[in-house]
Amino acid sequence: MKLKKRQKKSRMHGRKMGTHGGGARKKRKGSGHRGGYGLAGTGKRSGQKITLITKLYGHDYFGKQGVTSRGTKRDKRQRINLRQVQEKHKSGEVDLTGYKILGEGYVSGKLIIKADEASKSAIEKVEAKGGKIILLKQKNPEDEEKTEEKKGKKVAKKKESKEENSDEESSDDEEEEESEGE
Repeated sequence: MKLKKRQKKSRMHGRKMGTHGGGARKKRKGSGHRGGYGLAGTGKRSGQKITLITKLYGHDYFGKQGVTSRGTKRDKRQRINLRQVQEKHKSGEVDLTGYKILGEGYVSGKLIIKADEASKSAIEKVEAKGGKIILLKQKNPEDEEKTEEKKGKKVAKKKESKEENSDEESSDDEEEEESEGE
């Protein structure tokens, strides 16, 4: 005797197929398990809709990128090495305003360079070949004196605190010896 085959949705109702992979049926009913509307929950540390977000914004959207504290500023000065200067200008006068000259490389000819700043090694190398670096931004000697004074004060404070600590320790040792003698 041939029986009529029941429809799949009625056979599997409440087992595997009835929820279409959503787990328990009650999870699909209300808005309690929805996870928000649209792009809600797709923040920096999320795991929601990752494929869509990477297509829209790229891989840099997720994760940590790094932290700089509030007081720090990026050094925006442009730098150039003596090697690069030497490749372009063998000798003569070079105007590099807005640059700091660094000492990597060698100097073959006599160079006269105008620059905002220069490292000690760069100045030594250029002057050894008879050249000259003209610094446009001169450091104020008053500022240097102030920084040296601050450093001196910090060192003096450290020494004083160390001496105070050593005095306290020695007095504690003397008290212990007296108590042991009694």
